[in-house]
Amino acid sequence: MVLNEFIELTRYNRSYAARALRIKEVLGYLNMAGKRIKYVADNKKIKRKKKKIYDQDVLVALKELWRICDYICSKRLAPFLKEIIPVLEKWGEIKLNAKVREKLFKISAATIDRMFADIRKRCGIE
Repeated sequence: MVLNEFIELTRYNRSYAARALRIKEVLGYLNMAGKRIKYVADNKKIKRKKKKIYDQDVLVALKELWRICDYICSKRLAPFLKEIIPVLEKWGEIKLNAKVREKLFKISAATIDRMFADIRKRCGIE
């Protein structure tokens, strides 16, 4: 009932009006047609900061593996990492510490795409 009246007075859409009524930062109030309307600040969503799982060491190793595998796509590279890493370590082509090695075994194709997005953009690779 309150939401419907608020929408009618302000001409906001329903989802924005509900969010505006929930907001805690109020800029001011206005009396219009005997009704009190509150002005609110534009509430931007706060981005959650997640702890990064794949750090710079993983990115450097992944770039080297990508180069060795002739820049194959991430969907083919991700499952291939479990097979290629032990072989490359055996022949001395690449040296990885245990943490980086475990992270590379668990990395997904989508994560590889996100990590390589800026590199592909610079190189013109899609």
